[in-house]
Amino acid sequence: MPGLRGGRRVVYDSGNMLDRRNVFLIGPMGSGKSAVGRQLARLLGLAFHDSDADIEERTGVDIAYIFEQEGEAGFRLRERESIDRLTQLEGVVIATGGGAVIDPENRLKLAERGAVVYLQTSVAQQLARTRHGRHRPLLNDVDQERVLADLMATRAPLYAEIADLTVATDHRRVQLVAEEICAGLGRAPGA
Repeated sequence: MPGLRGGRRVVYDSGNMLDRRNVFLIGPMGSGKSAVGRQLARLLGLAFHDSDADIEERTGVDIAYIFEQEGEAGFRLRERESIDRLTQLEGVVIATGGGAVIDPENRLKLAERGAVVYLQTSVAQQLARTRHGRHRPLLNDVDQERVLADLMATRAPLYAEIADLTVATDHRRVQLVAEEICAGLGRAPGA
């Protein structure tokens, strides 16, 4: 049945996208996608996958090394392959990388293959959560606050475009966010 999402017509299998079994978490770095995804998968009895971890496992190197050797464009190609493969699985919760939504093909696959949950957070919260990590190549040796603000300005409309559900994560415990997602999707934990 066709539906309208983000101002564009989308065709999907069921009449209600939220009835779909797969759940895909999108949002900026530091929004809690991996931590919330693990907890959400436990609550729903689904398998958890992280697209960045999947890329690292398949390449045998970390994301920072891929950025160093292949640049962002090389990483984004690997990310597209990972998103395509992971979203074809059944019964999964997937945490995507913060920039996964910049690729139109990724947005389409996420929107068509599962319920998309946007974990929304402020730049201040992102800064607090990412400040001490060195594993985020886009934040190395730059004005982190400015970069995060610029990324948010570009990506927030893309997150909103494909989101079935938006959940704020600022100053919230992982368990509460995961429970809110379950409620928003109309799924009881363990179901």
